[in-house]
Amino acid sequence: MLKHKKVSYFTAIIFMLMLLFYFFVAQFSLYWFLVLGIIWLFFTSIGSFNILLNYHIDAINYEETEEKVIALTFDDGPNPNYTEKILDLLRQYNAEATFFCIGKNCEQHPDILKRIDSENHIIANHTYTHPSSFGFLNSNQVEKEISKTTNVIEDIIGKKPKFFRPPFGVTNPSIKKAVENLKITTFGWNIRSLDTVLKEEKKVLKRIIPNIKPGAIILLHDVQENSIPVLEQLLRILKEQKYKAVSLETLTNIKAYE
Repeated sequence: MLKHKKVSYFTAIIFMLMLLFYFFVAQFSLYWFLVLGIIWLFFTSIGSFNILLNYHIDAINYEETEEKVIALTFDDGPNPNYTEKILDLLRQYNAEATFFCIGKNCEQHPDILKRIDSENHIIANHTYTHPSSFGFLNSNQVEKEISKTTNVIEDIIGKKPKFFRPPFGVTNPSIKKAVENLKITTFGWNIRSLDTVLKEEKKVLKRIIPNIKPGAIILLHDVQENSIPVLEQLLRILKEQKYKAVSLETLTNIKAYE
């Protein structure tokens, strides 16, 4: 699998060889230097916006297992309109989940956060403000976003979360440095439902159901009405197929709290 360091090193070597050839053998169009830069930018852009590639960070995107278990994960909550409805469905189907929560939402809805915890679901870190510019923050700013949310969650439930998911699944060297400094575990997904984009339940489920396999990590959200009927149908199908929905801690056997 391609990694940022390897691609950058290889690009630098090619660049030096091109320079040597240009100055000592035969001159050629400087256009080829631009082409090299564009190729590097292409790979880095794709790698930065697709967490499944593990281009910058070794995120856990699925778990190798033969057991019929999967992990349901919910981003962007807690939300007063939808999170508790999701919790009701999870309880009805005896399913566990992991909630990647935004710090400022936790501050506004501590009772919902406490309910998530009391019903044996995992609470994880999804930054404090979920900034749209997250991919452009420096490592100190990323650390502050993560650490502030960690403190908020710990103040409310008395547990320090060690699981993290970057907003939009964006990764880069600054995020990598922050994650390493904080010694936290980064999670991605291997099934992206697009439930915040697709409005028709059938289309969302069509993205999920055919891709279900043991160890899958499914990305959902608990911030909109559409996610409720999608989850209800998904839980019913999982039950029919004899799959069990477990937390990321159970799936990976990694401790979710310090």
